[in-house]
Amino acid sequence: MNVSVLGLGIIGSAWAKNLIADGHAVRCWNRTPKDFPHFFAKIDDAVDKADVIFIIVYDPQAVQSVLNRIVHKLGPDQLVIQSSTISAHWTHIFADQVEKTGAKYLEAPFTGSKIAAENRQTVYYLGGSSDIIQRARPILEPISSKLLHIGALGSASTLKLAMNLNIAGVAQTLNESLALCRRAGISDDSFFSALAPNVSHSPLADLKEPKLRKADYTAQFSLKNMAKDIRLALETAAELSISLEQTAHLTGVYEKGLAEGWADDDFIVLARTLDK
Repeated sequence: MNVSVLGLGIIGSAWAKNLIADGHAVRCWNRTPKDFPHFFAKIDDAVDKADVIFIIVYDPQAVQSVLNRIVHKLGPDQLVIQSSTISAHWTHIFADQVEKTGAKYLEAPFTGSKIAAENRQTVYYLGGSSDIIQRARPILEPISSKLLHIGALGSASTLKLAMNLNIAGVAQTLNESLALCRRAGISDDSFFSALAPNVSHSPLADLKEPKLRKADYTAQFSLKNMAKDIRLALETAAELSISLEQTAHLTGVYEKGLAEGWADDDFIVLARTLDK
């Protein structure tokens, strides 16, 4: 297929490399020019006559900026796969813009960080019609471990935000419980050995244990991205008239981390706030 990848961050870069390896005619674009295979400086050239267009950028405003620049190039027989983490509110707005051109729109947020993307272990949450999902399967299945059809358009975006609330909450509790033990003189070895058979043990703890032990905060998923997702989740909760008190409190912790200048570090960097 002729495939465009718009957004060459941690995830977009990994997907693009795998799509190239799969033999697709891939054209890549990024707001900031990059030395990257099949890179096109002009977004019009990157999407021209593309069968499938991936959008993987930071937030709703970034998605809108991309669409503003490519909507005149869209038409029938094209499929836009929007994988940026946004809310259902924005999903409906963007789908309407794309579908007015005759092109199809698939919401496809995902779970799995850099390692998962590189190793074709991304799990996609899909929202939209079964027909559109079937059309996307040949390109999504080889770069993923699972495709989950969540429901109607907008449902996948809400589920993605809900999953990230789980991750943020578990990670912060992990940070705080480890800090408590360290302050009490309990070794990291004892902490993680006790956590392993405990009912609260999680794959997230396994993923972040090496980083916490070494204070290695290079990004697998950045603090600024998780902060953005928490904000979108709270906006969605307000639209649905539900109060998420723990999440609302957590925003204050994230604001402290951002104020410290840790935006581009892994979100587990909030462990540093407990050293102060």
